Amino acid sequence: MTTWLNMSLQDGASPIMEQLVFFHDHVLMIMLMITTTVSYMMITLIRNKQTSRFMLEGQMIETTWTIAPAIILVFIAMPSLRLLYLMDEVHNPSLTLKAVGHQWYWSYEYSDFTKLEFDSYMIPQEEQQESTFRLLDTDNRIVLPMNSPIRMIVTAADVLHSWTIPSLGVKTDATPGRLNQTSFSISRPGILYGQCSEICGANHSFMPITIESVPAKYFINWVTKMSE
Repeated sequence: MTTWLNMSLQDGASPIMEQLVFFHDHVLMIMLMITTTVSYMMITLIRNKQTSRFMLEGQMIETTWTIAPAIILVFIAMPSLRLLYLMDEVHNPSLTLKAVGHQWYWSYEYSDFTKLEFDSYMIPQEEQQESTFRLLDTDNRIVLPMNSPIRMIVTAADVLHSWTIPSLGVKTDATPGRLNQTSFSISRPGILYGQCSEICGANHSFMPITIESVPAKYFINWVTKMSE
């Protein structure tokens, strides 16, 4: 989750998020190089008081500053398109989870199991403990196995919502009457937090999402206990 004075992205808890962080740093370095070069050229032109008739026209430099941006755009577009393809692709998921957005809570259904569904509400402030996070913890957490490809199906029952987990690099709109699909794989155990990031009404920020990532054997024990 986000910490105090954190100026960068959250630590990636999935391979996709790690690639997104790498792509962010890659583009930021290119922007830094462009900003430095343009700033140097502008400062040099401002401080230079000399004029020359040979500087009024230059075919070579005009060709260079036309081709160079095109090459830079290729270095940005190729990893971006690769990431878009990886984020859309679903490879033989071992588990399917369906999330339904309501005002102002989420409902979850484990489609691979019989009658394994529950509602997830934010814990009220007066019922919170010292170990819980305000506006982020829920009464029923989503329990998912780590290192397993998971298919996420998102929809809404009333208005637009958005199921978002920043540390997983997942942000999927929940649209009434439509099923949106995404996939992810959690690479480490722990508790991951997110919130509805769609402006779906006055209380849209009070729709937190809490995922508990556990090893496969603990997940099986949890499913057995919940199915009893």
